[in-house]
Amino acid sequence: MELTAEQIAEVLGGVVDGDREAKVTTFARIESGKPGSISFYANPKYEKYVYSSKATIIIVNKSFEPKESLKATLVRVDDAYSAVAALLDYVTAERKKYCRHRGRHCHIAFSSKIGKKVYVGDCSFIGKKAKVGDFTKIYEQVYIGEGVEIGSRCIIYPGVKIYPGMKIGNNVIIHANAVIGADGFGFAPLEDGTYRKIQHTGNVIIGNDVEIGANTCIDKSQIGSTIINDGVKNDNLCQIAHNVEVGRNTVMSAMVGIAGSTKVGEHCIFAGQVGIANGLKIASNTTIGAQSGIISNINEEGEVLFGTPALKHREFLRAYAVFRRNGRGGGKQD
Repeated sequence: MELTAEQIAEVLGGVVDGDREAKVTTFARIESGKPGSISFYANPKYEKYVYSSKATIIIVNKSFEPKESLKATLVRVDDAYSAVAALLDYVTAERKKYCRHRGRHCHIAFSSKIGKKVYVGDCSFIGKKAKVGDFTKIYEQVYIGEGVEIGSRCIIYPGVKIYPGMKIGNNVIIHANAVIGADGFGFAPLEDGTYRKIQHTGNVIIGNDVEIGANTCIDKSQIGSTIINDGVKNDNLCQIAHNVEVGRNTVMSAMVGIAGSTKVGEHCIFAGQVGIANGLKIASNTTIGAQSGIISNINEEGEVLFGTPALKHREFLRAYAVFRRNGRGGGKQD
């Protein structure tokens, strides 16, 4: 990466305040900016770093009026925070040159259909009758089973395992060692105290613009499909069980666990280590705080919940106050 202030302003629709030919080759946080780096300033509490930063270029809002002299060249934009995201997208796209590649020792079944400019890394496996869309990148040591369908412009990172029959949309990112389509946790207890495995014959359907974190597991359904709808973002180490459906644009942090047959609405936010019991319905626009446990349906949209069992935010705070008064919940103990 090498960009001038003038080029950056052109990409972002901004205005240069300073040296139009100033060049940068890397990004840096504003408090640790170095010569040759570009930073941004959007949060007022970081204003002091604008004057002390050694970054060559700083992206700022057009409304910013410096109170001291500046060393850096400024690129003024309407919204500095979103402008940085746009610039990162631009740089990533420039680095990502789509090309047809077949790594050493990779296996691609003759009956599979591979789109144009698809990258397949070393030791990856693509099974019979699989379909891979244009410009998709499949890194090293990926397993793609028979009949899998993967859309265009996807990124499948090393070590991902996609079981036979799974369906994945366009612009999907699946991070390292995720497993798509393992059997759900289904066993029938028998009279002698042992368990009989319940076979899972369904699949997983992942929509467009989904991102799946590293070491996440999404189980296939017993019958029908486990469904991850468009725009869902999962962090690392999440577990989504069989027959779950996750609504559009729902996001979940690390170590969230959703038990079987639960239906999650759209635009929900689950913080780290949230656990949801099986067969529940979670209304759209629900926010659940970290380490909360959900054991009953959430029927009202827009609720904010904390605790185990989860309570509405205000109820949780009142309950916590009682715990503290009784020497629990982090308060002083005798």
